[in-house]
Amino acid sequence: MTIRAAGPDGVPIYVILDNLSAHKGAKIRTWARKNKVELCFTPTNASWANPIEAHFGPLRQFTLANSNHPNHPVQTRELHRYLRWRNANARHPDVLAAQRRERARIRSEKGIRWGGRPISLAA
Repeated sequence: MTIRAAGPDGVPIYVILDNLSAHKGAKIRTWARKNKVELCFTPTNASWANPIEAHFGPLRQFTLANSNHPNHPVQTRELHRYLRWRNANARHPDVLAAQRRERARIRSEKGIRWGGRPISLAA
């Protein structure tokens, strides 16, 4: 496990997960215990609380939108190419703007303000 090798022995690793039933099985929990991995589940119906969600919009925008990949291997190569570029250009203005748009979209679906407070219905 390369993540474990990067940190001191015994330090827990935290993995943020949504509530997909596949993430909660006995095999997953046993693996997590054995490897000192803490599984942290986001609240139900709270995609806005999962930090990875802000990356899916840009991923769709830069690799899938208006694409016509002839097959899955080509699409996979394009996804990997984008991820390599994204990791090398994490602070690129286009990436940051796409993440802001996606966070705003996710929060607007749930009626959540940027500060984390629900938008009042009687406003």
